[in-house]
Amino acid sequence: MAITRIGNPALADIREPNFRNIVINGDQSIAQRSTSTASITTSAYHTVDRFQTLISSLGTWTQSQSTTVPSGQGFATSLKMDNTTADASPSSGDYCIVRTKFEGQNLQYLKKGTSSAESLTLSFWVRSNKTGTYIAELYDSDNTRQNSQSYTISSADTWEKKTLTYAGDTTGAFDNDNALSLSINFWLGAGTDFTSGTLSNSWSSVTAANRAVGQVNLADSTSNEWYVTGIQLEAGQVASDFEFLPVDVNLERCLRYFETGIVGAAGGLSSGSGYTGSMVSYSTTKRAAATLTQSSQSLSQVYNNTIILGQTGAYNVNDVNGFYHRAINGGAATNYKFTYTADAEL
Repeated sequence: MAITRIGNPALADIREPNFRNIVINGDQSIAQRSTSTASITTSAYHTVDRFQTLISSLGTWTQSQSTTVPSGQGFATSLKMDNTTADASPSSGDYCIVRTKFEGQNLQYLKKGTSSAESLTLSFWVRSNKTGTYIAELYDSDNTRQNSQSYTISSADTWEKKTLTYAGDTTGAFDNDNALSLSINFWLGAGTDFTSGTLSNSWSSVTAANRAVGQVNLADSTSNEWYVTGIQLEAGQVASDFEFLPVDVNLERCLRYFETGIVGAAGGLSSGSGYTGSMVSYSTTKRAAATLTQSSQSLSQVYNNTIILGQTGAYNVNDVNGFYHRAINGGAATNYKFTYTADAEL
């Protein structure tokens, strides 16, 4: 006997696939490193996970995870850039960009580089006191191609939702690996090296002068600030509602790229007998073997304050699952505690 499916046909129109948003932490809710960093003049990850600041000699900034959000949209946090030292006359090569990056192996379904390449739609909420034209760029690192779309902030100090569509690129496939393939670049200011041409608003080989044509200079006054949240990049030509994820799911996705933790031990070896150590397992598999750093050491009888992370060798490990650490003994016991960071960002 045939089985007939009974249901409401209208539901088919509102179902949306899980993890359709390519952006990780697009609601800015995870900030493992810090919730605020001041005196920013160089490129780094500073506050909210998965969002990097790129700066070349264009002002000084404070970046924060802000609670200023669009009303009634379900967001609790945003990323805020606040200019604290102005640069009203950028040199030709200056720029300030907020960037998020993606692995090629997560993008294969976009079919880039084929005749069936998917269009991409970027949607986000943005706010600034400085009105005017801004640039949101998709940058293909595998093939050195890019597509810049402009958007306008029309009303000062008002949240506005922006939707931009980028046609599918039939040239240049993304590599199927764990390395950088695609970035979203939110330009906040740029010198003439990036603004003196014609805006490249379709996919093309990179010409620097065409990347940020028309971009306002957010660095021209210490009164300027820029907020963003609800960032979503998805296949297709229509923006769906922002895909909110449970905080534990969002955090685990961020932990693939960055993690911080505390390690401690008590007892160990007798004076002068060598070292003690152990494996530290990550909470989730990293994208690649991480760059390890340590801080906040609390040491007792550890020779010359020496704790070594992630050495290579027969019994020492630094890979995607964890790392081996050792403390060189300098007394009757080896007692210690330290904080580590494991950075596997793209």
